[in-house]
Amino acid sequence: MKTTIDIAEPLLKRARKLAARRNTTLRAVVEQALRETLERESKPRGRSPVEIRTFRGRGLQPGLSWGAWSAWRDLAYEGRGA
Repeated sequence: MKTTIDIAEPLLKRARKLAARRNTTLRAVVEQALRETLERESKPRGRSPVEIRTFRGRGLQPGLSWGAWSAWRDLAYEGRGA
């Protein structure tokens, strides 16, 4: 399908140079960039899984849990005075 779009001149020049380096067409460069962008945008955005590691097998101090961030913050600032 044909369509017309306006592309900033500096960006168009860079895309043409890239196409020449890759020995391909401007169309192929634009289509690949569009495909990659749409693929990246279609992936769900969530938190990356965090790997929990402990050292010497002692785990957390009594009274702490992985979800109790306010307790972690209190410990981090303990003794600093307000």
